[in-house]
Amino acid sequence: MKVILKQDIKGVGKKDQVINAADGYARNFLFPKGLAVPADAGNMNNLQAKKDSNAFRKGEELKEAKEIAEKLKKLTVKLKVKSGDNGKLFGGVTSKEIAEALKSDFNIEVDKKKVLLKDAIKVAGVTKVDIKLYEGVIASVNVMIVPN
Repeated sequence: MKVILKQDIKGVGKKDQVINAADGYARNFLFPKGLAVPADAGNMNNLQAKKDSNAFRKGEELKEAKEIAEKLKKLTVKLKVKSGDNGKLFGGVTSKEIAEALKSDFNIEVDKKKVLLKDAIKVAGVTKVDIKLYEGVIASVNVMIVPN
């Protein structure tokens, strides 16, 4: 019997996958627990509509991420940080501070986890920082550290 899984089941399949299950397993376990629905014409149409909707949404998110990437390429984020005489900073500039500066100065919201910064920036000057906006979309932004 063909069924559509409503959630991941270990050893059986993933959510929204159409599988061939034994009749008894489907009727006595999967259906009563709400883990699957029969793969009839109506349910298959619902599944296809859901897949189409997800594909459209992902396409829109990708387009939006590419637009933000184009904006970020042209920007320079300026941060004033306390520093010593030789240009070394007290502490360092972290990905959280860069994300906050992007939000406050340019109204571009980026998650601090998406700012690809290995270590905190500890020297004044201009540094290129990569930001992962979406799967396959990475933008570079210039971060200018100004000694205070």
